[in-house]
Amino acid sequence: MASYEDDHNLPRTPRVPRRRPAPTVDLDSLFTSSLPSAASASAAFRALASTYSTLSATHTPLLESILDTLTHDATSEVPASGVPEGFTDMLERVPKTRLKEADTCPICNTPFLEDKFPLVVRLPCHRDHLFDLECIAPWLKLKSTCPLDRKDLVKKKSPPPPPPQDEDEEEWDDAYG
Repeated sequence: MASYEDDHNLPRTPRVPRRRPAPTVDLDSLFTSSLPSAASASAAFRALASTYSTLSATHTPLLESILDTLTHDATSEVPASGVPEGFTDMLERVPKTRLKEADTCPICNTPFLEDKFPLVVRLPCHRDHLFDLECIAPWLKLKSTCPLDRKDLVKKKSPPPPPPQDEDEEEWDDAYG
């Protein structure tokens, strides 16, 4: 993955420490490749369930329910229904000048302006649904819904039904004068 400087033809800057602490278990392998089959989705869910179980010192009821859900999803034959491959590239980018000090990512709860080069995207479901691209990209690889309102982001709107026509009324003919 190219850095921000490479993408925008800027000179390299010294590496700034990450805003969030790095996970103790490497989760990059879960989200770096697309999920083409049910087997890879199942493997991803199993790896995520394994990660949750190793990271948790105590099993709370909420964590147990998450683990049960992940295990069920891993054994089910329904593949992950994420967004198409180029969807995240087409999301609207929000310039740094339009961000306010109080704006935070709903996933990591970190202020956007805390980052020197914030890469913030807006989801098409609502104009106020702003996310760090690095936070929303893994979600969108597995789910095609907005994490806040669960609206399907790739579902096309169906055209409105044609107006009903009266049976007594004849069709309009432009040629008849």
